Amino acid sequence: MDFDAVIFDCDGTLVDSEPPGFAGIVSAARTVGVHFASEHELIDLKGRSMAETLRTIEARRGSALPEDFEATVRAHMAAAFREGLQPMPGARELLERLTVPYCIASNGPRDKMELTLSLTGLLPLLHDRLFSAHEVGFFKPDPGLFLYAAAAMGVPPQRCALVEDSAPGVEAGLAAGIPVWVLRSPQPLPDRLAARVRFIDRLAELLD
Repeated sequence: MDFDAVIFDCDGTLVDSEPPGFAGIVSAARTVGVHFASEHELIDLKGRSMAETLRTIEARRGSALPEDFEATVRAHMAAAFREGLQPMPGARELLERLTVPYCIASNGPRDKMELTLSLTGLLPLLHDRLFSAHEVGFFKPDPGLFLYAAAAMGVPPQRCALVEDSAPGVEAGLAAGIPVWVLRSPQPLPDRLAARVRFIDRLAELLD
């Protein structure tokens, strides 16, 4: 292993939360009269903040959303997660094999991470190594979240490995000077990013 610590994204990297998460957003949008044909219409929101999700729904609606609509979205997402969320293939095995410090750094709030990691049985493996953009104050693609996580682990950014699956996360990692491994997903990366990362098809390949 040519790294001294690992920073993981959460959604779509360790936890297979994006399909049910998008389904929850679609369900919540219907409550304010916004209809998406399927969750695939939201694919460009992959890895982005809730604020961008709300702006997308508001633009489709053509009028302001209710003040409590974010809570509605999160409730619908949580309900979808509880229906049968799964870890990403190989996530537990990889975490159990790692011999260097590791953590999660996510745009999501801590309670969402704790919920999804708990439902998938991964939370005991992460302990208190969860870093949320809501608490740190930097949202991907800003590199601040990853720089904070690296500093918290006491490892220089260039000696970390970042495991991501979305363009905003990749942008943030590259801007932070962190080598990036990308778990392939149905949404391809822009060429300007793809040329600067290492692609993996399975999480276990991080240790190859």
